[in-house]
Amino acid sequence: MTDAQETAADLRTTTGGGPPDDEAPSDGPPIPLLEPREGIPPVVADAASLARVVAAFAAGTGPVAVDAERASGYRYGQRAYLVQLRREGAGSALIDPVGCPDLSSLGEALADAEWILHAASQDLPCLRDIGMRPTSLFDTELAGRLAGFPRVGLGAMVESVLGYALEKGHSAVDWSTRPLPEPWLRYAALDVELLVDLRDALEKELDRQGKLDWAHQEFDAIAAAPPAPPRKDPWRRTSGMHKVRRRRQMAVVRELWESRDRVAQRRDVSPGKVLGDAAIVEAALALPANVHALSALPGYGQRMGRRQLEQWMAAVDRAKALPESELPQPGATPAGPPPPRSWADKDPAAAARLSAARTAVSTLAEGLNLPQENLIAPDTVRRLCWEPPQRIDADTVAAALAGHGARPWQVEQVTPALVTALAATA
Repeated sequence: MTDAQETAADLRTTTGGGPPDDEAPSDGPPIPLLEPREGIPPVVADAASLARVVAAFAAGTGPVAVDAERASGYRYGQRAYLVQLRREGAGSALIDPVGCPDLSSLGEALADAEWILHAASQDLPCLRDIGMRPTSLFDTELAGRLAGFPRVGLGAMVESVLGYALEKGHSAVDWSTRPLPEPWLRYAALDVELLVDLRDALEKELDRQGKLDWAHQEFDAIAAAPPAPPRKDPWRRTSGMHKVRRRRQMAVVRELWESRDRVAQRRDVSPGKVLGDAAIVEAALALPANVHALSALPGYGQRMGRRQLEQWMAAVDRAKALPESELPQPGATPAGPPPPRSWADKDPAAAARLSAARTAVSTLAEGLNLPQENLIAPDTVRRLCWEPPQRIDADTVAAALAGHGARPWQVEQVTPALVTALAATA
């Protein structure tokens, strides 16, 4: 039994759970369903209640478990509609960012604490928008990846490490709903109930495997990362865009995408609920001559009113009227290497380097029991292979990897294998 499993077994003994999954008899009792220790806390939605929470969490001790719920697929953007926290000495709290849109006072009260999040990169953008920015964090999802767990969702991790089952079924609901139903609040409170216990068990397991310093480097990089810049030409990411070949058709996609985005932002709904990507592509391919022709296309059926059809037709007409000089180019110029599928034709030597490097990384990742993409980012490997150093040795390859953003532990682990792979194809 690993140290992490021993810790989990101790936790289950003190909290009434069963044995670890890999030791449980097939006909044993079902895994217990986790319940909030102090019940469901009231939702904090006013300044006075928030001030009490801030004071309680400032007086708490140890790390703080943090989670956020968004309304992806329902609302425009990725704002938080519920923030959940738990800390020793403070208990749990559920905060409504609609009623309390500025949580900077809470963020400042927790500035010196380690924040525990699951899949931190998903929640940090919406937390930053409301004034919450950790200086130190522990990502239990990433820790699970580095420790070699095959399933790293929160429910799977809590079950396999701590022996409890989390309630399911509310992860994709519309969290902008008000008031929030009690079953949803229970689900939300449970998301932070055992994050501290999970963090402690994973820390011991990572330490046992000699990977704890790797994890800390990864966590520090996430905490220090600046906000992602806005995407250039986001309309090019329309699903099904690969079918659109002609520049005039691309202009239709752009006009429809931008029109849809304005409507979605004004109505505060998900763009997909205004007009589907498939409908945008259908109109681009067909280049309909009028509203009647547009209404016959998939996605523009009987449920769409005349006013909406005229709105989309106007966008199509604008694209059709553009002069050639204003039509979008066939493809955005990539910031890095071209897609690997084209390497064999563009640069066979680079294709050979990439194949050897991928094999080396795969073999190394398997031996270290972690995913390849966590050992080293695939984009980093591609950039190295497309433009390798003029001289291939440990120093030049290590410098190139660091220049592409690889952390010191990654550089240390992959440099010898990549030097061998590149040298073999020189």
